[in-house]
Amino acid sequence: MPEQLLEQLNCMADYVRNPQNPPPPGIEARRLAVYRQLFIGSIESLLAASFPVIHRTLPPADWRWLVHDFYANFRCQTPLFTQLAGEFVTYLEQRASLHNYPAWLPELAQHEWSESTLLLSDAVEPSHNPHGDLIEGTPVVSELARVHAYEWPVCDIGPGYQPTEKPAAPTLVLLQRNAGHVNFSRLAPMAYALLVSLMEHRRSGREHLVALAEIAGVTARELMPIGVAALEGFKTQGIVLGTRWG
Repeated sequence: MPEQLLEQLNCMADYVRNPQNPPPPGIEARRLAVYRQLFIGSIESLLAASFPVIHRTLPPADWRWLVHDFYANFRCQTPLFTQLAGEFVTYLEQRASLHNYPAWLPELAQHEWSESTLLLSDAVEPSHNPHGDLIEGTPVVSELARVHAYEWPVCDIGPGYQPTEKPAAPTLVLLQRNAGHVNFSRLAPMAYALLVSLMEHRRSGREHLVALAEIAGVTARELMPIGVAALEGFKTQGIVLGTRWG
């Protein structure tokens, strides 16, 4: 590519990204504005669809400023539009606090993005024995379930509720895809800890509960009935699929 043409294209790209950069010579401002609006409009529409709660909650001017700053100043690490929402989450984690945006904004973005990624996931459920013993066997968790812990009540934030102080207890969330829909529910601390343990360690159900009892400072005998009921409840909900073979 001729050096002069490459320079012109780079100049145009810089201007379309941020009109504070000098415009390319020889192209009238009206046409440049059309190009910029096409690009920024596409980005804004995609982000509004990916983060509907944030889009509804922030004042319109604040939302537009975020989108324009993201477009102008953040260097994405992927060329894929399907991954742009994840880049926006990273942008918010790095820059939202610099502009006095709500402290809960990055976590709410992470929550919304997690729903999208789970909805689009092509994960395949692992091989398992659906009739296995959840206590003596090794429980298998569905690939279509996720757990997250947030400092802010991301499930409640919206146009009618925007907290200014963190609650004393974290918000523990379960996301589960079922029949093409993603549902979320809050988890009690013990249920959250058990699911994290099931996802991170390959142990028998009994070993999971013994380890949790030690962390909680109670005897395994005290925790066992509650833990067994939790495992059976997870199985009924399709969060735990069964046990590993063998």
